[in-house]
Amino acid sequence: MESEWVGPTEAFMFRKQSRGGTDTLNVPRPPQDEIPKSATHGQEVIFLGWQRTQTGEICFPLYTILRVGHPLYRSTVSAKTLRAQHFRIPRTPSPYPGVAQHPWHEAGIELDNPASAKEAIEAAGLDYTVVKRPMREFVRRKHVDDVVDRWVTVRTDTGDVLGIVEDDCEPVQNRDAFRCLDNLISTDEMVFETAGMIGRGERIWILAKLPGFIKVNGRDIVDRYLLLSNSHTGSLNVRVKIMPIRVVCNNTLTAVLQGAGDITLRQTSGASEDQALSLLGLTDHLYEKLDACFNHMARTKISEKQLLDYVNALVPDGAGGEDTAKIIGIRNTFLDLYESGQGADLSRGTLWGAFNCVTEYTDHVMEGDPAARLESIWFGGGDRLKVRAFQLAERMM
Repeated sequence: MESEWVGPTEAFMFRKQSRGGTDTLNVPRPPQDEIPKSATHGQEVIFLGWQRTQTGEICFPLYTILRVGHPLYRSTVSAKTLRAQHFRIPRTPSPYPGVAQHPWHEAGIELDNPASAKEAIEAAGLDYTVVKRPMREFVRRKHVDDVVDRWVTVRTDTGDVLGIVEDDCEPVQNRDAFRCLDNLISTDEMVFETAGMIGRGERIWILAKLPGFIKVNGRDIVDRYLLLSNSHTGSLNVRVKIMPIRVVCNNTLTAVLQGAGDITLRQTSGASEDQALSLLGLTDHLYEKLDACFNHMARTKISEKQLLDYVNALVPDGAGGEDTAKIIGIRNTFLDLYESGQGADLSRGTLWGAFNCVTEYTDHVMEGDPAARLESIWFGGGDRLKVRAFQLAERMM
């Protein structure tokens, strides 16, 4: 296999296993003076770059181990080796230049490899307490009986009312919501990367990175994430959502596979380890199916008429009470993104490109301030639009 490298130039031989045997790749080993001094203080691993073939196919990211005394000190290794040696994998930059900011850029806090869910919650400033109070304490009505059996959730630090709940619902505190996943953090099966809240804290979220990635058509990388959320608005379940993220454009690719939607985390004692392992197994299974599905989309060529039919089906006449001019404007935006959106050169002419013009619209173009758009693309109308786009694409394959 012929390969090329962009980065430090001192090369050595790196071997990887393939179905046909062992391929030998020329991979650089960075000279000591090319390792940034800032990276050598407190960091045990630094990212080097992405390995590619001469045809442009992306192979995998590579890293250098900087733990003095380790048998692999200053060796160039893959993420698989890092995990086998129990190193945390550092943030890995995109292999594509000029990538758009991710849609949660202004709404979340980047985390520095927290060792537990509680640490992640504290680092993001989400460690507030929520209590349940009678609604009659917060409303002024002549007929108090109207609300005598109603309850609200309240933040104790700000006094903000977050939602209306039933009598038998008890708030799950943010610091406890994802504790059952700590075993996955300690074994490097998951890394908490970013966390934030919606509105005044009625819903909090964490993006958790899973090892590995999906490679679509050889050149298009889709990272494997989970979106964790805890709501205080009445739907008090702690939820986990499969969240693939297309790296070239930072689109979140909402997908529903054979009825598998959000996963509920049970808040029961003694179930943590089993629940975490079950979640990991289900997640790996769903991502395997998504790998096959996304690559099938990328191999499915579509005509101009099929593209128009796809767009018109997603935004039909009279959709949501929108006027005709607005509907036409949204459709035209889809078509423009299909032709010239970020990553369009990797997907144009395929069903994969059609699906991604919708995800780019919801994540980066759709009207609204960043916070409102984020809520929509993960939990609201934007999310529902992406689900419809995915399901329609499945039917067209």
